This record gives sequence, structure tokens and C-alpha cells, in this order.
Amino acid sequence: MNQQSFFYAIEPYVRRLPAVQRPVGHVHFKKKLSWTLAILLLYFALGNIPLFGLSAESVDFFASYRAFFAGSFGSLMLLGIGPIVTASIVLQLLVGAEIIKLNLSDPRDQAVFQGTQKALVFVMIVVEALPQVMGGYLLPDANLATMMGVSVGFLSLLIFLQVFLGGALILYMDEVVSKWGVGSGVGLFIVAGISQQLVTGLINPATGDAGLPVGVIPKWIDIIRLQLISFDTLFTAEGLRFVLVTGGILALISTVVIILLVVFVESTRIEIPLAHSRVRGARGRFPVKLVYASVLPMILVRAIQANIQMIGALLAGRLGTVSTATVTGDGMTTIYTGYSSLLGNFIATARYDAATGNPLSATSPEPISGLMYYLSPIYGPSNWIPSMVSQSTPGMIELGFSPIANWQIFLHVLVDATFLIIGGVIFAIFWIETTGMGAKSVAAKIHNSGLQIPGYRRNPASIERLMERYIPKVTVIGGVVIGLLTLIASLLGTLGGAGGTGLLLAVSIVYRLYEQIASEQIQEMYPMMQKFFGASA
Repeated sequence: MNQQSFFYAIEPYVRRLPAVQRPVGHVHFKKKLSWTLAILLLYFALGNIPLFGLSAESVDFFASYRAFFAGSFGSLMLLGIGPIVTASIVLQLLVGAEIIKLNLSDPRDQAVFQGTQKALVFVMIVVEALPQVMGGYLLPDANLATMMGVSVGFLSLLIFLQVFLGGALILYMDEVVSKWGVGSGVGLFIVAGISQQLVTGLINPATGDAGLPVGVIPKWIDIIRLQLISFDTLFTAEGLRFVLVTGGILALISTVVIILLVVFVESTRIEIPLAHSRVRGARGRFPVKLVYASVLPMILVRAIQANIQMIGALLAGRLGTVSTATVTGDGMTTIYTGYSSLLGNFIATARYDAATGNPLSATSPEPISGLMYYLSPIYGPSNWIPSMVSQSTPGMIELGFSPIANWQIFLHVLVDATFLIIGGVIFAIFWIETTGMGAKSVAAKIHNSGLQIPGYRRNPASIERLMERYIPKVTVIGGVVIGLLTLIASLLGTLGGAGGTGLLLAVSIVYRLYEQIASEQIQEMYPMMQKFFGASA
């Protein structure tokens, strides 16, 4: 049985998966907006429903990727869009590399592809949730199990079922927005999560590192009120680091600059003139944006890194040697656990109340050397400024690990830059080919809509030759540009720890959502334009 026959064989099964029914005819813009807002409110509500039976000792394994995975640790939305993105990566790579031979321009093959992707999302929910439960990261509350008279294994199963339910809910919420709302659910959830982090990073009064508020505004109110910085020390190396990094000014400037740069590159485009072959005077333009494939391929790049880190940490904990160190002070006991393996050295931290022994917080194993260290993403200045690197990974001295050398930091930055830029280009190419944005697909759509390019013959081959001059080149250039922007934002840091990838995604999605809303409003004002834009489906 060949590959295509296999997918046709499983077609009846994937079609039986529960699905959100597509609307019949045009959906009014107000109704789309209502569905979008309703799903957004539901997303925030589910993100505040805690997982029953989860212990405070549990570790947020994907804390570093939480921003653009649109998840909420400890809640039903724990996995966020991670399974959807991972399933998309797997199928896009297989189809793009022609390992799976499906013609996505064929309606049947496209339906099989979408059904298979949905089935694969359920598989990825299990793949991402089960290791966290079985690997000791999502821990059951032993005291609660005793009170209920059940085993901790039963609570672990209950936690897994809740995480699976949350993953399934976000899949169908995405489907509702895609079919009945504006934009996509994945984009909506990313924007919601990043926006929340940006607002938190700006105004949150809660105490954070260095005993200062988390938000930049209340932080500087305290700095000025308590006179924590003087004019004499302002222009010293330590003073500048305090102002720019500790004070959050660098993150604030970086956030504003990246927002402006993303808006600029999103508005940069080449416009190819179009004319209707049957209606005189009917003209239009086909925009080929500088960021033609959007910034969504960056999710795929970071998702690969997230999965590599998860596998590396799990293997280190199982195959490596373990050492521990205990430090007591400031009313709490900190236990550092070190893991050493062929993949590198890792440090995990757990903090407990010194008086009661109650768990306060815990972190997943963080790589500090070896292969996994070089493959880990950079999140801010504390990951590459030499004087701050050792401070950002406490426990190294206590566990006897060697400090991170400058050449290791340089290699770490170089690997992450290569990952972002080359990965951005590769996934941008795969993205346009598997989403019908390639030169051949665009030429066919233009031809089928009755449009033509003035001065060229009205046939798909002529249009395709013209598109080949622009689309492949712009796709590669756009992938490099987005990779560089992500790298710059990651090096400088962003407000609220949103991360370079998350910030780029949020700004780009909002910009494209604005364009889509404008298009929807035009179609509401001029109903005949619905057919022209292909919105009748």
C-alpha cells in the first residue's frame, strides 16, 4: 500500500473526529466579532481554572516557552497551542519534503491533510502531557490524596485527563475562531498571552528580583523614592547595568523598537498590478510582502527547540549522575539538584519554607553546559552578558560546576542565531508551499478568479513565471529578516519576559488582524466584493 492509499484508507476515521461545522454562506462581521470575543473570554476563563490535585512542587517545564505557546501553568490551558504547533510541524515537514505525497490543491487531499493533522494533535497532547506527568514535573498532591482516600497514582491520572481535556478544548476553540470568527484561534491566543505579559511587565506592583516591583512603572517609582541610584554612579558600568537591565529600561526600549520595526517590515511590499479579463476598469493589486510567510514559522523554530530541551532534560534526569546541595537563608531552604550526562550539565532548583517545609517554587532542569546548553534559546541579557550569566544560573558553585566560559557564551549566541535565521528561512519556504502561498498556487488562484496581469498572457504558466521572480526571493529574505529581529529582541529582552519570538508574533498577528478586519468591513459595505475576495465559502 503506497502512502496516498494509506491516507485514503484512514480518511473515514479522521472524518469521524468531532468537528466544528462550517458556516453556510457569508457570516456577518458583527457575528464573527462576537464569536471571537466569546472564545477569547473562554480562553481567559479556562486559563484561571486550576488543575485539581496538582502539587505546589510541580515544575513548569515549558516556562521559557510559555509566552508564545499561549498556555497557563497549573490550569486547564497548561499545554496551550503546543500540540497544535507540533502536529503542524510534523505534517508540514513530511509534506514539504515530499515524504508524504499529498496534493494540497486537491480538495480531497486537503481534507485528508486537515483531518490527519487534527488526529495528530490528539497524539501530541498525549506526547507532551504524559512525560510531564510520568517524569515527575506535574506532581500530585500527596496530602490531598490521603484526605480523599485515593492513591497518588489516581491523582496523577486525574491530572493527565484534565490536561488532555484542556488540550482538546483549545483545539476546538481554534477551529471555532477559524470558521466563525476573525483570524485564527492560535493567533488570538498568542496575542492574548503576550499582551497580558506586556501589561504585567509595565504595571505589575508585585515584588520581583532585587526586591523591586516587577512592572517598570512601579519599579522606577520605588527607585526614585528610595534613591537607589545616584548621579555619581549612573555612568559607571554597574550603574548603567542597574538602569538598563535591572531597571527594565533596555527591555522597554527593545519592546518599542521591535514593535516599530515589525510594523515597518509588515508594511513593506511589492504590489503586482491585476486587471479583470471580463470587466473593464476592474483593477487590483496582489501584494507580495517582505515578510511573505508571516512570522508564524518562528513558532515552528522555537517549538523544535522546546521539544529538544524537553527530551534532553528527561534523558539527563534518567541517564545522568545526580548531585545535590542545600542552602538555607532568608527564611527558606533551597535545594539545587545537578544532573551530568553526555548531553551536558543541568541544574534544577526547589525552594521550601524553612519553618514549615512547605514547597514554595521549583524550576525544571536548566542546561549550563554541553550540547543542550548550546541548543537552548536566549531569553535576554542575562543569558549572554558574561558578568550576568553566572548570576542567572544559581547553584553552579554549590554543586561544584565550572563557570560558563566566554567562548561558551559566544558559541551559544552563534548557535541560537543560526537556528533562528536558517530555521526561519527553511520553515518560511515550507510554510508557503503547504499553505497555498507558493508561486504555482497563487498563479492558479489569480487565473481562476478571472484576473490577469496587464501585459502578460492570460494563462497560469505566464503568471507563475512572473510570481517566481518575486515570491521565492522575498520568502528567503523575509525569513532572514524575521530571524534577525527575533535574535535582536531575544538578546535585548522584552517587557514582562514576553520574549523576542512572542513579541514578534503578537505584533505581526495584530497587524494582519487589522488588515483582515478592514477587508471584512469593505465586504460588509460592498456585498459584491465578497465574491471577488472569495469570501462566499
